[in-house]
Amino acid sequence: MVAAALGALAMTALAGCGIRGTAVPVDAGAAPSRASCDAPEGKPTTRPAVRGSATVYLECLSQVQPVDRGERPAGASMSTDPAQVARALLAELRQRPSAAERKAGYGTEVRAGLTVSGPAKGDPDEALRMSSRPEELPSTALAQIICTYASSPATSDADRQVVLGGPDRDDPLRRYACTEALREHPESALSSGTPLS
Repeated sequence: MVAAALGALAMTALAGCGIRGTAVPVDAGAAPSRASCDAPEGKPTTRPAVRGSATVYLECLSQVQPVDRGERPAGASMSTDPAQVARALLAELRQRPSAAERKAGYGTEVRAGLTVSGPAKGDPDEALRMSSRPEELPSTALAQIICTYASSPATSDADRQVVLGGPDRDDPLRRYACTEALREHPESALSSGTPLS
């Protein structure tokens, strides 16, 4: 009897918490996070040291943000070949973030196996061909690639735009820009490119 009374009292207390259920989904924004997104200082790492620095864009709190790795990847050190620079930077993006980067909340959506090459026959000189079509990549990965390339010698475009296409010569090329809107909303990357005319 006492157990039944206590059970009824507990149910009444829980039902009276002041929050009513609803059949309508409520978007209350992102869950709180302890990520700081404070980019770690460029410090020596176990990667081969070369002159210069490499800035890559990593994901943090649903945005892509620049992180100075403190050194340029070996393949991009003094290269003027956009495809070689693009390959070296893509290798950086595929790597698991350092412990300091992870502690600050940074991650990468760029997966192993993705490669990049220079233009196919008939492509403009600034074109880069990915081993997967850009529209087939996770949107955050594409945003990371666009912004990393746009801020590097991987693009020779005066407007710092990146021309990307899939592996086949017939895959259409699209021009992408690393805008503030793209950095803040990387989910828009898949629809952000404009066809090359």
